[in-house]
Amino acid sequence: MGFFYFFSFSEYRYVIIFKTSMKKFFLILFLFVGLWGCAGPSSYAVNQDSAQAMQSGRGKDYQDYLSFFEEVYRTMEENYYFSVSRDRYERFLKMFDAKIYPQLQRSRKSDNYIKWRSSAYLVDYLKNQEDIFSAFFPPKAADDYEKEVLGKRIDLGLEGVMTPDGFRLYHIEPRSDAYEKGLRPKDYILQVDRKPLEGMSEEEIRELLTPLEGSRVEIQFREDVSQIEKTVSLESREYFKQTVFLVPVNVPGVYCLQIKRFNRKTSEDLTLFMSHILRQGGQDLILDLRGNPGGPPLAAREISAFFLPPHEEFAYFQRKDKPRAVLDVPQIPEQFHYRGNIVILVDKESGSASELFSGILQSKGRAEILGTNTAGQVFLKSMFNFEDESMVLLVTARGFHPDGTMFSFRGIDPDQVLSGEQDLVRIAAEYLYAKRQKPKPTEEESP
Repeated sequence: MGFFYFFSFSEYRYVIIFKTSMKKFFLILFLFVGLWGCAGPSSYAVNQDSAQAMQSGRGKDYQDYLSFFEEVYRTMEENYYFSVSRDRYERFLKMFDAKIYPQLQRSRKSDNYIKWRSSAYLVDYLKNQEDIFSAFFPPKAADDYEKEVLGKRIDLGLEGVMTPDGFRLYHIEPRSDAYEKGLRPKDYILQVDRKPLEGMSEEEIRELLTPLEGSRVEIQFREDVSQIEKTVSLESREYFKQTVFLVPVNVPGVYCLQIKRFNRKTSEDLTLFMSHILRQGGQDLILDLRGNPGGPPLAAREISAFFLPPHEEFAYFQRKDKPRAVLDVPQIPEQFHYRGNIVILVDKESGSASELFSGILQSKGRAEILGTNTAGQVFLKSMFNFEDESMVLLVTARGFHPDGTMFSFRGIDPDQVLSGEQDLVRIAAEYLYAKRQKPKPTEEESP
């Protein structure tokens, strides 16, 4: 990026005057260049990139590091919700040259390790002090994070435990090939690829049930109901995990659904369970979002349709220097709309989309919140991938209530603060049942 400056056409004419003496010419030229370097235009110093100055005496790998840091910086500058300081970036480059690079080199770390570890330092150095979410991920961690946050899995979709009678299944992912081929909870796996499971540890069995994507595995199993042994060929493929589960409640008319996280199929899962609850005449509902780290905000928007009037504003997100992006409540068939009382259970692990959903239903008076303050993560977090398959995760927008109130860093304040050591499902169920038993005020008693 640097350049060498010699002299302009007018300066060339000026030197020609002294051409009569070569010795005098070189003397004058030497003095001219020396004086220009000492007292010449200040733009020369400005145009020298500080990173380029650091490259002197360094190899090509070092220059590649600096180029990659610049790409990370530009990505943050263009997309990060908070302002990013160029001066602070320049200070990081000096710190990298003086401390980080020599230390990692002495540790004999690989070139990729130096690049990725230093980029993680860079993102932490540039991000806002209150931001605990933006981070840099090397390729493997980036791939794992993307699958986790999107709620995707690549395996056979089988979970179980070893017993004297065989490997007993207790969960089959509904979107897996295993479910399509007829395996159900309480079935027993007897062999995997014609290998008997007797004598194997559960860890060894789980490895057999988690082959690479696209692999086919032969499973011999015994059905729980018919006791018939069958053999099927299952494909290991990518699918969205089930996120909604029915939790037993021993209080009449009260149902509890645990939503473990949000993904693109959460609304589809919720539809199945809400259909069952509504058919059974469920009067009160507990939604357990404890430990739910969140997921895509659109997933929270989609399930709001079961509990809020269609088309009203749900929430909005605001990017830096961009118009706000409004989320409205979608419309679903009337028979799926639930009008009973709702209690939502939350804790400090409830974040992102789970906080968005809880906070909006609370502010609209549609649900009461029990538990502890949530994580304070109602942001739009976006993933930006680089050519080497590493990735930077950035907070790119803040979440707002329809009235313009920003979601707080301290999280959602519960209506009733209760510790996680208590049986919150039982407490919530008894509270809802007692509330239902209270006589409704007559017209004369109504204000």
